[in-house]
Amino acid sequence: MQDQTAPELDALTKELRKLNTHRFITIQNSMWRMVGYQFLRGLAFGLGTLMGASVLVSILAWWASQFSFIPVIGEWMNLLVLEMNAARGQ
Repeated sequence: MQDQTAPELDALTKELRKLNTHRFITIQNSMWRMVGYQFLRGLAFGLGTLMGASVLVSILAWWASQFSFIPVIGEWMNLLVLEMNAARGQ
């Protein structure tokens, strides 16, 4: 039984060393590195959300402006487009 566990224990030790030198673990070992990493992650998430929302709103506004042929909705959409253009300064 002793002969069988020695190679398994060596393999387990090797894997544990490999895990301890992994990038994720080394970031978690330092509080300042982890804070910096989370700060940069938050900045990237916020920027991506802002850019995605801007693109989505502009596409939806363009799509809504195409409904000018429907009497009630078209007038409302044209008014909305005029307000948005006025807000942009055009």
